[in-house]
Amino acid sequence: MENQLIWQERYNIGVDFIDQEHKKLFSILNRLLTYRKKEEKGQWVCQEGIKYFKDHAMRHFAEEEAYMASISYTGYNTHRRLHDNFRRETLPALEKELEQTDYCEDAVNHFLGVCSGWLIGHTLTEDRAITGKVISKWVGLMPEEQQTAMRKTVVSLLSDMFQLQPQVISDCYGGEKFGKGIYYRLIYSDGKEGRWEVVLAFEEKMILSTLGSMMDAKSDTVSVFLMNAARYTARQFVDRVKGYMPSFDSYEVKEENLLTYEQFQKKFEDHNPQFSLLLDTGAGYFAFCVMAPQLHQNGGGIPINAENAMDEVGKYLSSNKGNARKKILVVDDAALVRQVMKELLGKDYEIALAKSGLSAIRSIILDRPDLILLDYEMPVCDGRQVLEMIRSEEEFASIPVIFLTSSVERERVKKVMALKPEGYLLKTLPPVEIKKNIDEYMKKRM
Repeated sequence: MENQLIWQERYNIGVDFIDQEHKKLFSILNRLLTYRKKEEKGQWVCQEGIKYFKDHAMRHFAEEEAYMASISYTGYNTHRRLHDNFRRETLPALEKELEQTDYCEDAVNHFLGVCSGWLIGHTLTEDRAITGKVISKWVGLMPEEQQTAMRKTVVSLLSDMFQLQPQVISDCYGGEKFGKGIYYRLIYSDGKEGRWEVVLAFEEKMILSTLGSMMDAKSDTVSVFLMNAARYTARQFVDRVKGYMPSFDSYEVKEENLLTYEQFQKKFEDHNPQFSLLLDTGAGYFAFCVMAPQLHQNGGGIPINAENAMDEVGKYLSSNKGNARKKILVVDDAALVRQVMKELLGKDYEIALAKSGLSAIRSIILDRPDLILLDYEMPVCDGRQVLEMIRSEEEFASIPVIFLTSSVERERVKKVMALKPEGYLLKTLPPVEIKKNIDEYMKKRM
């Protein structure tokens, strides 16, 4: 049946009662996916079905957390925090949307799409990490109490300083692109070996609608003058966050940089941050990320100082303005393939990279591409499943997708024909042929 969740053996984590509960949650969502198409079932059935799913999920989280505690699972606190984020942030936001729209079709589809994606992703990653089948993505984080304090502080400051009402989108932000962004990094040191860096990522329209409106800026692009104001405001913002974190008292700013998105993204590809928060401020997206540079390879961005500030900011904004190229998202689990495609296409197109189906979905939500090049043979969530998720969301259903594959098999083609991919590209083709095919396709789309 179309748009149904299919249970697969690889979803099993090896703990019988948890695997059975996961199957039950899949089954509940499948029933809801069926009911939404049948008007005679009525709103009441949808309401009761969603309530049943929520109650069952909350009970499952509690049982799973009890099991993790009983085996002294080292990732317990992080895993529980991910549960908390879903039950305290994601679900209430979805329920509010349902109530405000009187359970309209779009809101129900949104609820089911988010819950299905979260359930699949969480089962394949964090749940399988419980029994050692995979390694948890979120390790080496700040202590939970410190994360909670920092999160509250960031949200409060956005409200106090800019009169915004931010909503937390994720407190496990992985560096996905959101619209036209500006990435500002501050490096702090205690004068010894202790070094931290804070990266603030602004959607450009957030700067324009906050600082721009305060300064009566008329332009629809960020000027050098406005960007310098944003820099100093950002420093004050971070200093006020530091004021709530006693462990940072002895740290002072040693360097500041403006990063390209590629420099920003590379940090997340190589290492996870110790704290990473993404918010929708109502005026644009905003991310606040804290990293330990001593754990990373340093790099990216020319240091800004009093002598070169105007020049460097001007160069940065100029390079940002020139980025009106078509966007291509390359999805492949092999780092070599991603890098080759980026080097091959990067001169003519804006390239975003994703190493899994789940990170691809996040990237699409935050920054819609003009074309997706999708690896068919990914090990966790394969290309067909990713394309199913894309086609199931009305907002993304029209995005063209071309499969990257090592071979084109007749049976494989049959399986995905109903999902309407634009075609296939063999990875074994000479690079010049791959580039030619993509150029010709993009010309037809223009």
